[in-house]
This record gives sequence, C-alpha cells and structure tokens, in this order.
Amino acid sequence: MNTIGWIVLIVVIVVVVIAIIIVAATVGRRRKQEADRRRAADLREDAARAELAAREREANSARAAADAKQAEVDAERLRREADERERAAAEARAEQEHKLARADRVDPDVETDRHGNRVETGATPDHANGLPPRRADAPAEPSHAAPRIDGITGEERRPEDRQV
Repeated sequence: MNTIGWIVLIVVIVVVVIAIIIVAATVGRRRKQEADRRRAADLREDAARAELAAREREANSARAAADAKQAEVDAERLRREADERERAAAEARAEQEHKLARADRVDPDVETDRHGNRVETGATPDHANGLPPRRADAPAEPSHAAPRIDGITGEERRPEDRQV
C-alpha cells in the first residue's frame, strides 16, 4: 500500500475509534444518569417516609400534650368538686352542731354555758335523764362549733391540748 492508503486507513481507524469512544461515553453517561435517577428516587422515598414518621411523632406529641392538658383540667375540676363537697359537709356539720346547741339550750335537763355548750355536772348520767347514752368515743364536752375546713378543731392543734 502506498502512503495515501495508509493515511486514509489511519484516519478511518482514528475516526472509528473516536466514534466508539463517543458512543461508549454517551452510553456510560446515560447509564450513570439512570442510576442517579434511581438513587434520587430512593432518596425521595426515604425522605417521604421520614417526613411521615416526623408528622406521626408530632401528632403523638400534640396528643400527649392535649392529654396532659385534659388531665390538668380534670384535676382542677376534681379539686373544685372536692372543695365544694368539703364546704357542704362543713355547712351540714355546722347546722347539725347548731341544732344540737339549740336543743341543749331548750332542754331543761341539760346544763349549758353562755355559749350553748353542754356543761357536765357529773350528778346524773345522760340516760337517766331520758337522754340517749353518749358514745364511748364522743368527747366529754362537745364544743358545738363547726370544725375547720381542714378538719382540725381547736383542741387538736397542739398535742398538749388534746383530751385523753
């Protein structure tokens, strides 16, 4: 072969090699792009799952906060109910004590002081005068005063003042 034939052959080979390189590069780039697309889709899926999990945690947190707030409201309502019942019980106790004091003042067989409290003379037991017998755990001298709301009467405040 002559020189021109060799040059044409080399040029054709170079062009074919360049074409093969270009095709291989294009196919490789397309494969890489497709792999990148798949990886991006996987990352988006993971992000969507993470977002859903985050929203679920936020909803659980909000639910727990609402439950705590409801518990506080319920506790406050129960506290107020208990206070109201305690006041009603204290009023009922005061009314009962007032009725007892009034009965003691009216009863000619019962000696009372100027405040309407029973005074024990020790002369005659209650049941001998037609009064019902006194309970064993009843105080010897009832005060006929309403107890405080916290349930502590004046005699119970200091240990040395308690009756034995």
